Amino acid sequence: MKQPMLGDLTRAAVAVVTGFLVLFLGLAASGYDASAAMVAMLHGAFGTSDAILSALLPRAIPLIIVGLAVGLAFRAGALNIGAEGQFYAGAIAATWIGLGLAAWPRSLAIPVVLAAGLIAGCLWATIPAILRLRFGVLEVISTLLLNFVADALVSWMVLGPLQESTHIYPQSNPLPASARLPALAGTRLHLGLALALALAFGLWVFERQTLAGFQLRATGENPRAASVIGRVRTQRVFGLALLGSGALAGLAGSIEVSGTTFALFQNLSPGYGFTAIAVALLARLHPLATILTGLLFAAIEAGASAMQREAGVPAVAVYMVEAAITIVVLLADVLRRRNVAAAMGT
Repeated sequence: MKQPMLGDLTRAAVAVVTGFLVLFLGLAASGYDASAAMVAMLHGAFGTSDAILSALLPRAIPLIIVGLAVGLAFRAGALNIGAEGQFYAGAIAATWIGLGLAAWPRSLAIPVVLAAGLIAGCLWATIPAILRLRFGVLEVISTLLLNFVADALVSWMVLGPLQESTHIYPQSNPLPASARLPALAGTRLHLGLALALALAFGLWVFERQTLAGFQLRATGENPRAASVIGRVRTQRVFGLALLGSGALAGLAGSIEVSGTTFALFQNLSPGYGFTAIAVALLARLHPLATILTGLLFAAIEAGASAMQREAGVPAVAVYMVEAAITIVVLLADVLRRRNVAAAMGT
């Protein structure tokens, strides 16, 4: 058990180092002061307590939860590329419900808002689940396309049914205080972090300590063997994993509007659903490791603004890091599978 774990850590470390090396060389080749940019990024993410509590950790919350969502689906072999759309579905539902709960006590309003997001994300994932199980449509295609539908739905909502009362700005009214997650005074850090950590631990226990978790992993590793030898209803496990993934992504959307933005607007997500794929892959789909990788990518994005402000480097340059990390992780996985196949052949 120690050797595979050590190998995973080595691959993750190589991927991260490669990502930052690509960024450094890319900036240097473009004429920027690469050293100053890297220092600014580090300072923007970890330089002050405000950077950690109001930039790093709030960004990590949706990345961790959506990373867990992606990892849950991938673990069962369901390639859910639609976490972005499911995130938006949850945000829409949470905003719609939350705006009407001003008179409710916080102890009741918050669970209802979070449940609305969870249910909406699950329902949004029901569409690709049915398309796959009933009609054989690959979930990679359907989930990806539904992202564009969700994005358009947000735009319609904030210019129509949910537009703020003055009808000037493309956003909703702010959520009432009763529907907002408790936050640490003087910071943007809110209860969502505790929920993200609890979800990660709960998923780890589920996958490692329960029969359903074993069936989930078996379905993802070898669905035919799981069905024939283990008598696992792989289609059912596949569908439930996809629905659970959508539910978690929708929950992340409801946590974002109730804990950070307090309103729905266009471009609410800076691409959490897509970045979360890299988060999950770097963590090797391990729920607890997803906490660390979520923090890493949150640090990269939190430092991007400081890098642009202090070193004049466009914030979008950090996407080179994310892309390089993802590519290295995928290549390492391909090589690992080839080595395993070669060893079995000999």
